Amino acid sequence: MTLKSNCKELTSYGFLVAFANDETINKAELHMLERIALGDGIVDDKEKQVLRNLFARINPEHLSKKVEAEIRRFRADYDI
Repeated sequence: MTLKSNCKELTSYGFLVAFANDETINKAELHMLERIALGDGIVDDKEKQVLRNLFARINPEHLSKKVEAEIRRFRADYDI
């Protein structure tokens, strides 16, 4: 059985929703990205690349310390 990658959904959500209004990611947007990526129980290589690209675009000056810590945890947990 082949699992379907959610990389297109991550890209759409990340760039059209998360960055569209303020060019950063808030807690709710991060949790939605996590739900999309983990929709099938794993974060595949394509999803990891999309997430790396999204996280690289974040301006740390506009990111809350709590969300920054959650991003670090998510990246460490799933080798992103």
